[in-house]
Amino acid sequence: MLIKNAKIFNIGALFAVTFVMVLIMIFSPVFQGKNGLEFADSSFNKLAKGSSYFIPKVVKEVEKVSGKPISVSITLDTAEEAAQTAKLFAAAGAKATAEAAVLKVDGDLGAILRSALNDADAMYQNNGKAVADRYGMNERQALKSWWTAFGKIEKKMKKDKMIAAAKIVSSVMKKSIEPGYNFYEIDANKVIDHAGMLTGLLVFYVFYTMWWGYAIFYMFDGVGLTMKKAKVKKEA
Repeated sequence: MLIKNAKIFNIGALFAVTFVMVLIMIFSPVFQGKNGLEFADSSFNKLAKGSSYFIPKVVKEVEKVSGKPISVSITLDTAEEAAQTAKLFAAAGAKATAEAAVLKVDGDLGAILRSALNDADAMYQNNGKAVADRYGMNERQALKSWWTAFGKIEKKMKKDKMIAAAKIVSSVMKKSIEPGYNFYEIDANKVIDHAGMLTGLLVFYVFYTMWWGYAIFYMFDGVGLTMKKAKVKKEA
């Protein structure tokens, strides 16, 4: 393929070469020992955690069901899982018995939810050891067991038309347990404190995408490959 406009083609080639050079740097561990993608992912996770602390608000929601009795049976996947989950409810002051994979719970819904919130808060604060010591099991497994059990309890509540209580259980799951589990061992950063870095990453992303686009555009233009609007045929 012959180059019809060497100047334009060389500009595109320069853009392409520098684009690849920057790409190689991005995939190199030069950003605090991480490559560019790992650094950006870690930074955004920290910022996301910093804006996902809803536990104090959920605590106030849970006060609405303080003293509310609950009696429910749920079926888990295995007998071992039922026995492990029973430890969580027992530590919250509830009567929890596991027979095979069936877990029966009788207790104060508010006290149970507050206990789960305490675990979620400890995990959010990266204090998983407190959770592990409390139950004698892996801290992630403990939070996962809370989430699984509450999911089944929420469904039963909805089926029994206990909509308000089910909504609070759902709030504990989505706004406390999930952030505690997902952001465990990640440091929290506030967006306001890292606005410059966040803006820089977003601007670079847009600029870098356009960079490659112009490289292709100029190289194609240099070899004579261009797009033109088709002529409209006039009827005779």
